[in-house]
Amino acid sequence: QAASPQHPVTVRCQEAQLVVTVHRDLFGTGRLVRAAELSLGPAACAAASAADSAVTFVAGLHECGSTLRLTPATLVYSTVLNYNPAPAGNPLIIRTGPAVVPIECHYPRRENVSSNAIKPTWVPFHSTLSSEETLAFSLRLMDDDWSVERPSNVFQLGEVLHFQAGVDAENHAPLRLFVDSCVATPSPDRNSFPQYSFIDFSGCLVDGQLDDATSTFISPRPRQDILQFVVDAFKFTGNSSNLIYIACHLKVTLADQAPDPLNKACSFDKARSLWAPVEGTRDICSCCEVRNCGSAA
Repeated sequence: QAASPQHPVTVRCQEAQLVVTVHRDLFGTGRLVRAAELSLGPAACAAASAADSAVTFVAGLHECGSTLRLTPATLVYSTVLNYNPAPAGNPLIIRTGPAVVPIECHYPRRENVSSNAIKPTWVPFHSTLSSEETLAFSLRLMDDDWSVERPSNVFQLGEVLHFQAGVDAENHAPLRLFVDSCVATPSPDRNSFPQYSFIDFSGCLVDGQLDDATSTFISPRPRQDILQFVVDAFKFTGNSSNLIYIACHLKVTLADQAPDPLNKACSFDKARSLWAPVEGTRDICSCCEVRNCGSAA
């Protein structure tokens, strides 16, 4: 929606940046503001372009002094549009007061992913100028040395599946990826039966506790925004179909946030008969043993 007297400020949240467009009749009074009187963020970044009717700002998500806060569901980047009127004619008086317009970009932390591409969308909020775009999560089957994506999804029993979960965090604050849960079903409907949850309880790789399994998270990670794990191939007992569909729930936290029972990657170490995390203290995995790690707010 173009900036207009009815909507004097608009914001578009993109994958790497935000674009703010300001109608020069900012207050709907007929007095046009000057580009030099407008700035973006605490760093007071100047406009990228100015036309007769509108002024446009373009800034990266971390530029111009923007801040980031984490909610249970979203990453929220916040900044402000500043209007500081300059005296016109007589330096002793001004006829317009300064103004600050809060601006937010919301990115969901969580997403269910499959091999199908995720198409980012954005939807404007009404309480404040903001918009929403989906983080680009991915889940891939890799070859045995993790170098490339596996060309075939066909496995024999006795082989090992190499999963690599990731998120494109290049234009965000440093993020750490977790796999909350993974469930296998014989049909594309993740709520169908039978179903087998091999990762559960906010990051416990429970399949690794079985006597005939070597399933584990790979430690250390190659990067904070990537998590790798291996699972021994299996099929459903008594099911004539050889197809298995796997759906995983991925989420991110800030990379500098310490792992906890709700944000963890825990494997069962058979040699020591205990649960061990990819990072963090061992106590965050103790809830895997009792199969109850609580739930996020």
